[in-house]
Amino acid sequence: MISLFIDKMQLNFSFIVPVYNRPVEIDELLQSMMVLNYNKPFEIVIVEDGSSDTSERVIEKYQNKLSISYYYKKNTGPGDSRNYGMSKAKGNYFIILDSDVILPEDYLSKVDEFLSRNFVHCFGGPDDAHKSFSNLQKAISYSMTSYLTTGGIRGRKNTMGKFQPRSFNMGLSKDAFKSSQGFGQIHPGEDPDLTIRLWKLGYDTALIPDAIVFHKRRISWRKFHIQVHKFGLVRPILNKWHPETAKLTYWLPSMFLCYILFALVTVFCGWWYFAAFLGVYFVLIFIGALFTYRSISIALQSILAVFIQFYGYGKGFFKSYYYIHLLKRDPEKQFPALFFSK
Repeated sequence: MISLFIDKMQLNFSFIVPVYNRPVEIDELLQSMMVLNYNKPFEIVIVEDGSSDTSERVIEKYQNKLSISYYYKKNTGPGDSRNYGMSKAKGNYFIILDSDVILPEDYLSKVDEFLSRNFVHCFGGPDDAHKSFSNLQKAISYSMTSYLTTGGIRGRKNTMGKFQPRSFNMGLSKDAFKSSQGFGQIHPGEDPDLTIRLWKLGYDTALIPDAIVFHKRRISWRKFHIQVHKFGLVRPILNKWHPETAKLTYWLPSMFLCYILFALVTVFCGWWYFAAFLGVYFVLIFIGALFTYRSISIALQSILAVFIQFYGYGKGFFKSYYYIHLLKRDPEKQFPALFFSK
């Protein structure tokens, strides 16, 4: 039986933050939590996922300033670490964050306000680039969140019921966690998998548009490519597990790659129209990023970020679709690097 409402006076938040070799980022996150404009108690549960460079000394600085619980465990991946943290948490509503985010001062008050008005057992929030981020990080953020890319398709719709949160900024009630058993062992992809399983259990999800976090994402082009390539590998696996959720939009990066190859071939044939259309698209990316950040450097890097995003995801999607859907391979055996063992 799903509990449809938690009374406002009973809403008690626990932040759940897995961390792996990122003490500097934990320091920045805890600094932002120090100045949250929220007048009710909340706790922070930090789970060290087998790190060699731990956050213990950083956390000691905040022990007398914030309510923090700190746990160290062997490396079993972010999904299992979040589950571990939620099993230890005292609150009845968990807010799951990545270690590389910074919270605006009004973050928790916006979440509380929304849930008190329109309670939902699982929510997600958007992300943005903080003014202190590097130009590269801002370009990557633009690529991942813009309306001109697939990020805009997923992340900006004000939907109640069928929004797919991402675990860098995600809320989950204790009731929903117990019913679903939390995250699975795949990574990335553990967050949409959990969301879909919640839907099947009868839970709704929602976007809280004002619950924004500043998300650093990746700090190099190589790491960004690895990340989006994994996203592409994971999606056909999720479509196999949950075929009712498959959408044409998941094919867009792969179709984009095909279009680039087609445009190049037609150029050699003397037809410039298709390449010109591609050029117009990248000009729009440039203008959009320039308007957002007022920086020519970020606008130029945003073009590269969009190309890497579509190339990495599209290549990974094609590869995974071939092995999982056409050759009918077992996902865990074919792509063992995408799965953690407890």
